[in-house]
Amino acid sequence: MDLVGDLLARDRRTRETALVTADGRERSYHDLITNGYKAANVLRYLGVRTGATVAVDPTPGFHTTLAFLGAGAVGAPVRFDPAAGIEAGDRVVLAPVATAAAFDPAPGTNLAAFGGSPEHPETTHWEQELWSENPGTPPSDVAPADDAVVGPDRAFSHRELCSTAAAAVEAGAIDEGTRVVLRRPFSDPPALAAGLVAPLSVGATTVLAPPAGDGEPDGESRGDVAVAPPDADVPEPRRIDPSSVGSAAE
Repeated sequence: MDLVGDLLARDRRTRETALVTADGRERSYHDLITNGYKAANVLRYLGVRTGATVAVDPTPGFHTTLAFLGAGAVGAPVRFDPAAGIEAGDRVVLAPVATAAAFDPAPGTNLAAFGGSPEHPETTHWEQELWSENPGTPPSDVAPADDAVVGPDRAFSHRELCSTAAAAVEAGAIDEGTRVVLRRPFSDPPALAAGLVAPLSVGATTVLAPPAGDGEPDGESRGDVAVAPPDADVPEPRRIDPSSVGSAAE
């Protein structure tokens, strides 16, 4: 696998659990992939094309996952920093409704909000557009060397994310029966690769948990292996250090 969009292949739409959000709700591969198509088409409706940057809230969740997968499918790099996206004039900025209310995007930037109806009528109601969108496969022209994630330090290509994901699969002995608990924000690209791309690439389950260090850690394990730095206190029996797998993939 060399592209993030490969995770949305139609023949991968099964009833097995792909994603568990922090509230415990489960989504199947069929649900996640179908809604990934919808997210891609919403982004295209908002003007996103190959190479146009999409800024997304970094908190792991259902809608931020869909935005990442949808952007990857249409070849749009993701910046997991909505405020920086507003400043940079990114094509689309997606944020929680309360955060979006404080933004004043410049012309050319489309603001979208999730988690409720936006205060300003010019702000796109993400869920409303998502549920009404066509689930057809979006057209794309993406190469493995294209940027998938852009950050303050550097960009990560599709190939780099997929290589890090493959290293995480090996390091964590991840297979279809593994529950991988992501305990880092999406703004950590190696953790994103190890905790989301890796399990989805092999038919395993990603469990989204609050990032390690944000309050008290869970007392009960949520899965088989945690994606977290070595100094984080996690209850899972095994751990993948995202910085280690990221270095191994380079």
